Amino acid sequence: MTRLFMFILGAVLLGMTACGGEKFTHAEIETDYGNIKVKLYNDTPLHRDNFIKLAEEGFYDGLLFHRVMGGFMIQGGDPDSKTAQPGQRLGAGGLGYLVDAEIGHIHTKGALAAARTGGPQNPEKKSSSCQYYIVQGKPVTAAQLDMMEQQKGIKYNEAQRKKYLEEGGAPFLDMDYTVYGEVVEGLDVVDKIAAVKTAPGDRPIEDVRMKVRIID
Repeated sequence: MTRLFMFILGAVLLGMTACGGEKFTHAEIETDYGNIKVKLYNDTPLHRDNFIKLAEEGFYDGLLFHRVMGGFMIQGGDPDSKTAQPGQRLGAGGLGYLVDAEIGHIHTKGALAAARTGGPQNPEKKSSSCQYYIVQGKPVTAAQLDMMEQQKGIKYNEAQRKKYLEEGGAPFLDMDYTVYGEVVEGLDVVDKIAAVKTAPGDRPIEDVRMKVRIID
C-alpha cells in the first residue's frame, strides 16, 4: 500500500468509528498532576494490544515522563526510567522488540503515539515496544497544513483540517509516526506536565511518574 492510501484509509476508518457506535478500550494514566484518560483506536490493533498487554502487566507503573517539551509533547515509557538517578539521560530503553507501523491518524492535540528510532536505520518506521508520547502541540494555520501536504504528499480532509485549526497539534509528524489513540479527558493535565521545568535533554527536574491501567 502507498503512504497516501494508508493515510486516506486511516482517515476514513476514523470517521466510521466516530459515528458507528464502535466499542473502544480506554486506559487511564495516573500522575501527580492528575489523570489522563485515553481512547485506544481499533484500526491500530498491534499498538492497541501491545499497550493493553503492558498496562495489564503493570509495566508502566512507576516509570517517568522522561522527555517533556512545552508546545510539543510529553514522552514516557522508558523502562530504564524506573530506577533512574537524577540527571541520568533516558530515552534509549526498550523491551527487545519493535511494533510494525500502523500509520494513518494525525497528530492533533491529545494524540497518543508511539515513539521510535528515526533515520535510515528504521526505514519501515517501526515503533518502540513501550515508549509513547502525547501531543500538546501548538496552534496550526491553514498555510502550515498546505505546506505539510506539499512536503509529505498527503491530503488532509475537511474534518482533519478543522480539527487542526481548532485544536492545534504537530502536523510535521504526520505519516512518520503511528498514532494509536487520543486523550478524551485530562488535556489540562497534559498541559500541566508540558509546563514543568526541565534540565538539558528535556528531562523534568522533578520526576513525573505514571501509573497506567485499563479501565474498560
